[in-house]
Amino acid sequence: MSVIQRIRDKGAWIIFSIIAIALISFILQDGLGRRGSLFSNTTTVGKVNGQAIEKEEFEKKIELYGRNQPREQLIPQLWNQEVNTILQQQEYDKLGLKCTNKELSEVMFGENSPLKREFTDPKTGIFNADQARQAFDQLKKSKKVDQQQLEQIAEAYIKPTIQQTLQQKYQSILTQSSYAPKWLIEKQKAEAGSIASVSYVYVPYSSVSDSAVKVNDDEIVAYASKHKKEYEKDEETRGISFVTFDVAPTAADSAVTKTQLETIKPEFVASKDMKNFFAKTSSEMQFYDSYISKNEIKQPVKDSLFKLAPGATYGPYADGNNFVIAKMVDSRVWPDSAKVRHILVATHQQDPQTGQQVRSRDDSTARKRMDTVEAMLRSGANFDSVCAKYSDDGNKDKGGVYDYFITSRMVASFNDFAFGKPVGSKGTVETEYGIHYVEVLGQKGSSPAYKIAYLSRPINVSNETVNAVSTAAAQFAATSKTKEAFDANAKKLNKSATPANELKENEGNIPGLSSARQIVRWVYEHKVGDVSEQPFEVNAGVNSNKLVVAIVTAVNKPGIPSAQTLRPQVEPLVKNEKKAKQIIDSKFKGSSLEAIASASGAQVQKADSLSFANAFVPGIGNDNKFLGLAFNKDIKGKATEAIAGATGVFSVRVENIGTKAVTESDDNIKQQIIQGLRMAVYRGSEALKKDASIKDYRSKFY
Repeated sequence: MSVIQRIRDKGAWIIFSIIAIALISFILQDGLGRRGSLFSNTTTVGKVNGQAIEKEEFEKKIELYGRNQPREQLIPQLWNQEVNTILQQQEYDKLGLKCTNKELSEVMFGENSPLKREFTDPKTGIFNADQARQAFDQLKKSKKVDQQQLEQIAEAYIKPTIQQTLQQKYQSILTQSSYAPKWLIEKQKAEAGSIASVSYVYVPYSSVSDSAVKVNDDEIVAYASKHKKEYEKDEETRGISFVTFDVAPTAADSAVTKTQLETIKPEFVASKDMKNFFAKTSSEMQFYDSYISKNEIKQPVKDSLFKLAPGATYGPYADGNNFVIAKMVDSRVWPDSAKVRHILVATHQQDPQTGQQVRSRDDSTARKRMDTVEAMLRSGANFDSVCAKYSDDGNKDKGGVYDYFITSRMVASFNDFAFGKPVGSKGTVETEYGIHYVEVLGQKGSSPAYKIAYLSRPINVSNETVNAVSTAAAQFAATSKTKEAFDANAKKLNKSATPANELKENEGNIPGLSSARQIVRWVYEHKVGDVSEQPFEVNAGVNSNKLVVAIVTAVNKPGIPSAQTLRPQVEPLVKNEKKAKQIIDSKFKGSSLEAIASASGAQVQKADSLSFANAFVPGIGNDNKFLGLAFNKDIKGKATEAIAGATGVFSVRVENIGTKAVTESDDNIKQQIIQGLRMAVYRGSEALKKDASIKDYRSKFY
């Protein structure tokens, strides 16, 4: 249950008081205790331009946001959020941007209030802003407040509201200052109107076999050093190689699950009440007590299922990681899709924090409200107006219409009404969400539909399987104390050792391995050549884990990484450089394109009407070097020297450079430039990060 809901149970006046105190606290303290104002803590998770992120405060936010998310996934997300918030606040401070008392009040108690769900009257469905404002009057009488609850409410509602208000102001300043100078408009227009015709000879790098070109480590590092801007790293990274052992069900484990289902099958076959059967019998697939079109049934054995008579069963059969027995309950011909409109009087709503259904209105009140709805509609009231006023559904502003949808998309009783009743039918339907007034507006198509019950059980991994895999992984770790032994043992087991380069100290995932924070921490506590003494357990999905044995292969200090780390990226580029030299030395002979074509065995090709704005060259693709030559007036009528491009070597002769009419107006070009600048505003956080001094100490704690 949410913080607000828990407090609400003790009395609405407490909520009002806490919110009011929180608002005043924020205003008076300029943000309710910026870093260090409320807590003094020597443990620091990180610093952003000298401003500390304290561990105690960081942990509170992990607890607040981490109810439905694994810690190791939440921590990096929360870290990025904290860094961005601090960087943005520093920019707001430079500009003197503030969220005033009036602005905060307008948002907190306005139409888009973040407190709307908690302060909506369950009887009327209307947000009671006036009642919330009355909290300020009670402040003078109330002298007690729970500090922890205050902080939680501030973090969940007030701080985000202030940040959102400031961000909107900041982005508005930047977007409104976007400007397209006349020279830039003229330049883009000239480029769009420039065209060229060229002749060329092209020999691709693929004409030289990869096996004919060898690249050593020194050449890899030399290339990266020559292109420092692309490859130089500003923080340490590490590399590993790892082997995995799957802890997954075996054939014997499958047989156990299948036998369990066979034992239950007689009772399943004999049962006449599927809802009651599934209420007392566990199943991975719950019973959907309505009909589903044959086109929407995705079972792997559906063709066999469609042949079953009512009451007959099929299985057990394998479906993914489960064994299933299917029972045909009934079948009939139904529409393929239906269109309805409805008004929902809710009795339950989903808590956005827990995902649980919580009661929002008692049944008696809901029935009375629905009686009012039905009476108004019978008297001729406009459906859209009644829907907008009384419906609790998210589509009430659209007349409550659900346009043509297929079977199984709605809860069973709603599905029955929409597809089982003829067009024009009107009536009420009760679901887990409340009472619906439904009118069938249309139906399309017709095909068989089936009501099928699926008794499904997962194929679990047995203790024997776990022990066998654990023993194999532990033995591998114990006998693989060197890189040579590691690779040799992997080969004996017919396993491939997977490399993972450039792991950063605070990463939680490894390519091919999710939730691998424990492995990354181990890597940064060991040196090159160290092998994990015990296998790491990594979650690999539903009912399946992996045991991982890793070896540290590289420690890349800030600067140019090692050749081993660089090789996957750099080796193809160095090979192309070497291939280019071979091609130029052996095939590009002569001073004319015709002579070069004769010597290289290639042909003279032509490209007409090349556009400077879109320089796709047949057979070559997009190549900036080729584009630059194609529009160079100084080489008109001449064959250039051999040029090593992105995908091969070429020589170009410019035949003609001209212009074409540009139909796009200056104003359209201007708006495109401004729009591009404005879009860049929303990517500004990365620019702020790049320019900031960020010290990340998370690895000391997590």
